[in-house]
Amino acid sequence: MDTKTQNDLVRVAHLLADAARPETLKHFRRTDLSTDNKDVDGYDPVTIADKAAEQVMRAILAEERPDDGILGEEFGTKPGTSGFTWVLDPIDGTRGYVSGTPTWGILISVANATGPLFGVIDQPYINERFVGGFGQSSMTGPLGERPLGTRKSVAIGEARLLTTFPEVGTAADAKAFRKVAEQVQLTRYGMDCYGYALLAAGQVDLVIEAGLHPYDIHAPIAVIKAAGGVVSNWQGGAAHNGGRVIAAANSEIHALALSILQDSIDG
Repeated sequence: MDTKTQNDLVRVAHLLADAARPETLKHFRRTDLSTDNKDVDGYDPVTIADKAAEQVMRAILAEERPDDGILGEEFGTKPGTSGFTWVLDPIDGTRGYVSGTPTWGILISVANATGPLFGVIDQPYINERFVGGFGQSSMTGPLGERPLGTRKSVAIGEARLLTTFPEVGTAADAKAFRKVAEQVQLTRYGMDCYGYALLAAGQVDLVIEAGLHPYDIHAPIAVIKAAGGVVSNWQGGAAHNGGRVIAAANSEIHALALSILQDSIDG
């Protein structure tokens, strides 16, 4: 891919994040915010902010990159002819959003047939943006701009592990997760996409989740890999189709945690 195309994709990714930010912030921590539930068997909320943020991003893509495809959480798939697809999650962590916690984020990535190429994890309320791909890996926020970089190898007993839901996924998923959690120094819950950003920023060593959709993980894959980390499914293969995902700061702790997960699932 030529540099001009790469630069244009990066430019548009930032345009999308800039446009989605105010759509999410105008409704955040509003006590009158209403939700619809997309899950008849549980609770999967969607708000006016989710829909508005995705709509404004789609409008920009129609103007700036009309030949590209789109996969969005709220409005589905739009086929494209360019070979590029934008994968959009306007608010990853809507449960956190409606609870007022600043762990949700806007996820934007552009992918080709091989997977995500460039990704953005944007947290509007904290004013932080994490980007990665095409040789870039950086974050901006209240403390300024700095490069991203995952943690170097640490012993499993000193590792920090994040996930979103205590139940992780199925009972088998939870059992496997707990086997890893039993060996690390610290386990934290409820982080949504912000956990992946923290891994890319060198704050934690592992994020392990299950039941993900492609739009949940495309942007984190691009950002984490650009920062030096590893992302795979629980079989060690590509993770961009979602499902069970493990993200790790480096290949050593990835291999160790992956082995624990697989032993538990197999057992």
